[in-house]
Order: sequence, then structure tokens, then C-alpha cells
Amino acid sequence: MLPKNKYHQYLFQTLLPGRIKSNIFDTAFIPVRQSVRLTVYTDYALRLLMYVALKKEGLVTIQEVAGAYGISRNHLMKVAYDLGRFGYLETVRGRGGGLRLARAPEKIGLGDVVRRMEEDFTLVECFATGASTCRIDGPCRLQHVLNDALKAYLGVLDRYSLADLTTRNTGLAKLLLVAG
Repeated sequence: MLPKNKYHQYLFQTLLPGRIKSNIFDTAFIPVRQSVRLTVYTDYALRLLMYVALKKEGLVTIQEVAGAYGISRNHLMKVAYDLGRFGYLETVRGRGGGLRLARAPEKIGLGDVVRRMEEDFTLVECFATGASTCRIDGPCRLQHVLNDALKAYLGVLDRYSLADLTTRNTGLAKLLLVAG
């Protein structure tokens, strides 16, 4: 049996007194390190778009952006390809080529970018398509609560555009464009 998790013990003794009929601490808690966060791919996509939006004139190179952020040039190339495929960036090939925004920063919604770049919003097993092995699937209300939370998260992102991150952000421009 695994050692009892002190956090869960505190949580159940402090926040839920009298609500639990059985001794929940006789059950082994298996620590699972999973968090709700954006993938590195989406993070790089947002960073790349921010950089290109800040550099209003001329073309931006992958090398320039990689240097400014201190991130992998190879990963950025893949991200730039997808951003171009989705219509956020225009790519100019050849000598003197680079990247520029395909549309105005006000027309690039953060929620839209995140939805396109993220492959999976499966917060818990029952969100996945296919057969769930969860024993409480059906009467469990957690899925609905988490679905509402995900909608709220994406809803907040939908209220912002690339322009909200970059317009009149001289501090960010100085930091990135000097570093690049």
C-alpha cells in the first residue's frame, strides 16, 4: 500500500468534515502529475505571433525569433509552418525571405490560435472519445463542471486578440527586438 497523501488528508479533514461516511484514508492515493496547461507548441506559436506583431515593418526570420526567446529554431520552424497553414502568417521564401502577419493583429484571436494549435483538451479520461474505463462515468457530474471550466477558459481567451498583447507594449518590444 502507498503512503497516505498528507494533502488529501488535510483537504478531507478540513474542508469536508462529516461529509464522508467511510474512511477514505484506507484507500491508496496514486500520485498523478498531470496539469492543465498549454503545450510548448502552443506557447511557441503565441510567442512567434507576438514577435512578428511587434516587428511592424519588414520580415522576421525564424533565427531572429529563436534568438530573442532563446528557444529551438527547429521547433519554431514547425510552428511557423502550421501558423502559415492556418492563415496567421505569410511566409516569404528565398533570399531575404521571412515571416509576416497574414492579417491584422486585431483579427487574430487568442482563443482561435489556442484551439488550432492544441491537439487535445482532454482534461479527464471521460472527455476522450471512445470507451471510458471510469467506473463513475454516467452519473458523475465532474465532467460537466470541468467542461464548463474549459469553456470559461477558452471564453476568456476569445475576448483577447494578438493586438491586446502587443499594441503599445513598449516594454516587450524593447526586450524582444533588442534581444533579437
